[in-house]
Amino acid sequence: MKVYAQSVNFNADVKLINFLQNRLDKLETFYDKVISSDVYLKLGNTSAKENKIVEIKLNVPKDKFMVKKQCKSFEEAVDVACSSLERRLKKRKEKLRIKV
Repeated sequence: MKVYAQSVNFNADVKLINFLQNRLDKLETFYDKVISSDVYLKLGNTSAKENKIVEIKLNVPKDKFMVKKQCKSFEEAVDVACSSLERRLKKRKEKLRIKV
């Protein structure tokens, strides 16, 4: 799957990009028709600890899934967002199975 990552207000290091790629590649085990994903990594303007924002837009045929999560670290936010996407992909796959 192609992952387009964009970091806003900071420069993402290679470890974070590799973690992101590996975590999103695991989504293909749940739904194999994923085309690409657009990921936006943002630093919030608040002074709170949970100021890391991750937005993931997943492109699948005839649909798009959007998830936005805010956590203490980017790794945690990516993990929570991917878990949410896993549930949504499983639900979509189940709906397609029922139609056929």
